[in-house]
Amino acid sequence: MRPLKNRLEFIALCLLFIAFRSLPLDMASGIGGFMARSVGPFLRAHKTAIANLSAIYPNMDKEKKRKLLMSMWDNLGRVAAELPHLPGKTLFERITIHGLENLPKQGEQVLFFSGHIGNWELLSPTAFRNGTVLSGIYRKANNPLVDAMITRIRATQATDLFPKGPSGAVKFVRSIKAGHSIAMLIDQKMNDGISVPFFKKPAMTAPAIAEFALRYNMPIVPARVIRTQGSHFAATIYPPLVFEKTGDQQKDVLAIMTQINQTLESWISEHPEQWFWVHKRWPKDVIAA
Repeated sequence: MRPLKNRLEFIALCLLFIAFRSLPLDMASGIGGFMARSVGPFLRAHKTAIANLSAIYPNMDKEKKRKLLMSMWDNLGRVAAELPHLPGKTLFERITIHGLENLPKQGEQVLFFSGHIGNWELLSPTAFRNGTVLSGIYRKANNPLVDAMITRIRATQATDLFPKGPSGAVKFVRSIKAGHSIAMLIDQKMNDGISVPFFKKPAMTAPAIAEFALRYNMPIVPARVIRTQGSHFAATIYPPLVFEKTGDQQKDVLAIMTQINQTLESWISEHPEQWFWVHKRWPKDVIAA
């Protein structure tokens, strides 16, 4: 039954993409937000979001949590509805960019990192459209048909794309050796990663960005795209992180990843309604504690 389910999901998504692409950006984004606000609270993921939010902000009252999570669903719905507009130029006319001087100059390469906050789909295209030779790492969708469609859209906004995991590892190294900068989202759980504090709670975290920064002497550059209002955004490229190489690989990787998680924490604390609270970021026993 799985192939049939995949085809039905693909057809449904294609129809949604066509509908959203045919609508003006503001209308598509608004409808996407409305749909997610209407459906999201009834999904299993909503319970995960409540548990995460309650663990991180235990003193937040129920009404504030409810409003915050409704805003989260609105943002997620808007991100999905805006994705079909990615190949065009309208989205990028809505982005105010800060920190262009922190983009790599010709011949330079950096490791960009961000999280699932605001409209994260605009991060790589913003750098790419401003002259950065860029490869992006993405997480493959479970449905291969859906994954292929979304990848084709994203591929118009990057020099190269490759999936997380062993299948993308070779292309990762090739891209670095070819002189590309790399963009990755690193706020999700990685079971075979390392334990790093995240909001003062242990969270399994992918260490690849720190390992490659140390191996190839590449700067690590924080970047984010925040939704300011409707389909308008503020993109910020920050100065590179400052870290010390002590020669102790394990210690250095942990120190870098701790600094990265602290950066993500500050962004999420500033705009908690725009983060991906539906992800199972922490172990169940940590959230329940």
